[in-house]
Amino acid sequence: MRLIARMPLLVSCLALCSFILFRRDKITVYLIGDSTVCTQPVSQAPVTGWGTPFATFFNESVTVDNHARGGRSTRTFLSENRWQPIEHALKPGDYVFMQFGHNDEAKGEQYKDRYTTPEDYRKNLMRFVAETRAKSAFPVLVTPVSRRRFTKEGKASATHVEYSKIVVEVAAAQQVPLIDLDTRSRKLFDSLGPDASKVLFNISEPGVNPQFPDGVNDNTHFSEYGARLMAQLVYDEMRKLRLELMKHIVNGG
Repeated sequence: MRLIARMPLLVSCLALCSFILFRRDKITVYLIGDSTVCTQPVSQAPVTGWGTPFATFFNESVTVDNHARGGRSTRTFLSENRWQPIEHALKPGDYVFMQFGHNDEAKGEQYKDRYTTPEDYRKNLMRFVAETRAKSAFPVLVTPVSRRRFTKEGKASATHVEYSKIVVEVAAAQQVPLIDLDTRSRKLFDSLGPDASKVLFNISEPGVNPQFPDGVNDNTHFSEYGARLMAQLVYDEMRKLRLELMKHIVNGG
């Protein structure tokens, strides 16, 4: 009789334990960065950040929360209070993929509000890493994806030399998993060549794309196809790093 009387309590305890275990299994992958990562508005189609196809790689145990925004550097991501809510929401087992550099390195007068010195860029990356780890979450550093630029000889050239180097150095010093998307993307462009690589970017002739009726020659932002290939490069590097996150890929990693 006592056992029967306690059955509702036992059932409640088991349900609570199951709920807690279920909640612990849930992972949020936060993406922070700039326009090459972010979810682009429909008005910019076919421009696509690699974070959009990246989110489709995971099963239901993972939520990809893309906080990347166009025009942001590490400095403005902090000054606009975009990082702080993420840091507050982080829970053990979550991930933060961080890819900045395009806007940090922009020294032109029109970009002065986003420019970040190399020294501050390093400090900001280290802050993201430290505060992620303080919540028992996992930081992943990503070098800024390359722009499409070729030499006269038809060789893809580096476009983020100084700032990519800093990302690599911070990753080594802090023992953070590194995805060198700068190098990987540049190798891809090189394999395609100056002409074929255009299909990866927001490049079109006048009258082809109604969103850009006068044509566009954007060698920074990706087409939907280009963004998917960038996301696949990120996936391939995750696999090589053997991140625990790979266990949550749709096909099982």
